[in-house]
Amino acid sequence: MGNREKLLEGAVQCLLEKGYAATTARDITTAAGVSLAAIGYHFKTTEALLNEALRLALDRWGEELERALTGGPDLTDQRERFVAIWDRVIASVAANRALWTTQFELVTHLGHQAAPESPWAAAQVEAEVALAGLFHDIDAAADPDTARVVGGLYQALLAGVVVQHLVAPERAMSGADLARALATICGRVGQKV
Repeated sequence: MGNREKLLEGAVQCLLEKGYAATTARDITTAAGVSLAAIGYHFKTTEALLNEALRLALDRWGEELERALTGGPDLTDQRERFVAIWDRVIASVAANRALWTTQFELVTHLGHQAAPESPWAAAQVEAEVALAGLFHDIDAAADPDTARVVGGLYQALLAGVVVQHLVAPERAMSGADLARALATICGRVGQKV
């Protein structure tokens, strides 16, 4: 592994252990076992290195989320499938707390700098499509608007459920709780006001 790769891995390690705001150039080079000058040579600035490390951490988060979402039995009952997927996501939060926390720090960081046309916006669209397909077999090519709104709802649920499990896991929603809540909401939203 070259110095560039060592720096990236060291930066990811520091992000997971300390977070973006608390990570210093010295922390990264100590974790990577390279000199401070290596940051300037390979990335120009510590911020550029941390941004690249955030991208790498987000990729790893995406891989972990995909494993959690697709790693269960092939259930045909929609409610059972819904509950099973959410229970796997929740288990992933408990098992990979630092990775999930880093993803939220990335969102905060992007809120201060990213424009809507950023590469992160494209990743959000991909996530919407994937979530709509996973939960309800919605084909985004055939029905892009439904994929957008259904996938967007699942993104919103995902963020909220993860926050619950990071902050107060003893009170957080389970897969069965989510299914019950959505059934109740759908019954009420479907009624005329």
